[in-house]
Amino acid sequence: MTDPMNEAQLEPMPGDWRRALAVVAHPDDLEYGCAAAIAGWTDDGREIAYLLATRGEAGIDTIAPADCAPLREREQRASAAVVGVSTVEFLDHRDGVVEYGTGLRRDIAAAIRRHRPELVITLNHRDTWGGTVWNTPDHRAVGRATLDAAADAGNRWIFPELISEQGLEPWDGVRWVAVAGSTSPTHAVDATAGLERSVRSLMEHRSYIEALTEQDPESYCRSFLLGSAEAAGARFGGRPAVTFELFSR
Repeated sequence: MTDPMNEAQLEPMPGDWRRALAVVAHPDDLEYGCAAAIAGWTDDGREIAYLLATRGEAGIDTIAPADCAPLREREQRASAAVVGVSTVEFLDHRDGVVEYGTGLRRDIAAAIRRHRPELVITLNHRDTWGGTVWNTPDHRAVGRATLDAAADAGNRWIFPELISEQGLEPWDGVRWVAVAGSTSPTHAVDATAGLERSVRSLMEHRSYIEALTEQDPESYCRSFLLGSAEAAGARFGGRPAVTFELFSR
């Protein structure tokens, strides 16, 4: 039986915001998830910063972590620049073994207080991708911690050391957390204007992609991103789209 929720039309994402912070586990998470939307938002003059929990150092079997981390950091910064993002920060949690807990929540809450976003973006925090493909521990941990940290950032009595040690006053201005790659999306963004740049942005992760697949990198990136956008468009008036599950605060 078809789930009627999977057939419902998606609502447009809210547009009355100026600053966003995207928080994910690894280099390439945003490029697979929502770079086309980010390109369109930066075109509109919105400020978007990236925060990555790891440097993706455990992501390429043929490259030792000590060599892989700076390589993937460079690729991530180049990738972000393609879609108009210049602020890219890394938390240096260990790739592959990120743990959900107060330490991770504190790090993300601190970044939210620094950047003072109205919109926070993260990646699928649920156990699976569509019920049949198991999600990674890092994605689950970072996604859940981000949802929690959006509230932590506004409470002066949670992580009070952020005030005393870093001078980071509470920020209770997060209005939404948008989860990219969710299997239960509620909203979408027209990807038309940013779609080609999203392909170029994902291609900047060439070292990772070449280790992942034997396909031509451009063909692989184009097929994946255009296919996803076109599939999402079936629930968004036929326009290519990037989908999000939107949580209001």
